[in-house]
Amino acid sequence: MSRILLTGAGGFLGSHIRDRLQGEVLAPRAIELDLRDPFAVRDYLRRHKPTMVIHAAATVGGIGVNQMHPALFYYENAVMGLHLIEESRLAGVEKFVCLGTVCAYPKFTPVPFREDDLWNGYPEETNAPYGIAKKALLVQLQAYRQEYGFRGIFLLPANLYGPRDNFDPESSHVIPAMIRKFVEAKEREVTLWGDGSPTRDFLYVEDAAQGIVAAAERYDGAEPVNLARGEEISIRDLARLIAGEAGFEGSIAWDTTRPNGQPRRLLDSRRALEKFGFRAATPLEEGIRRTVEWYRYTSKRPHGTETSEPSR
Repeated sequence: MSRILLTGAGGFLGSHIRDRLQGEVLAPRAIELDLRDPFAVRDYLRRHKPTMVIHAAATVGGIGVNQMHPALFYYENAVMGLHLIEESRLAGVEKFVCLGTVCAYPKFTPVPFREDDLWNGYPEETNAPYGIAKKALLVQLQAYRQEYGFRGIFLLPANLYGPRDNFDPESSHVIPAMIRKFVEAKEREVTLWGDGSPTRDFLYVEDAAQGIVAAAERYDGAEPVNLARGEEISIRDLARLIAGEAGFEGSIAWDTTRPNGQPRRLLDSRRALEKFGFRAATPLEEGIRRTVEWYRYTSKRPHGTETSEPSR
């Protein structure tokens, strides 16, 4: 891992991966390297000659923004990965680490989600274009390994959360969206999407970054690998937990006209433990507490002091 190109290094997950990498790390901003442009990717790889690529860049968001921009989410996530994998092969990159998504799993996957179930149905409709775009990159990596001997691995993180997340109410995922609502609502009523019945398996971002680096160092297989804590919580119970950590004493209303998303998510994490010794260390309660504290601190800072940028 002497020279690593980390895409999305200015984003949520990418910034935490960067904190854990050793050696020379190439971390171009989106303005310096447009991953949608194959000629730009080719030129960058030939000039900088990385030995490893960790592809953490993505166009991402919650249910609402996925519904508003399904075409954008499909195209940008697919084309960034397609170009980067092909140009990395041509440039002689020794290893490629690709980050997928739990959204690639079928809507009604048996719980816990096992990697072998990935192709047993269509993803949940609200984020299917995003999930399928990411899953296509797994096919590409497996085909390239078979035909060219290209060493690419594919990881499937569970729902991530933690410091440096996106708290924009228009595009954030469920935990940062709830944290912002509860912290800012004080004594008022908070309305949340759906009926609170879906379940999720949440992984603290620092644990995810640790697992990704461990896989980059020690895993070299064709099969995808889940990264998860392996614990299930309902959105309703999650809301109570976050409300308590935020000190919210108002009431919670559920807007059942809004979509629930996938009914259940719980990932089988045994393969990660077996292949590269990964086990998530941060309990959900502790991770939520840290994230609430981080949001309170950063929300009080002067506007414009944040250093992160969109994942793309």
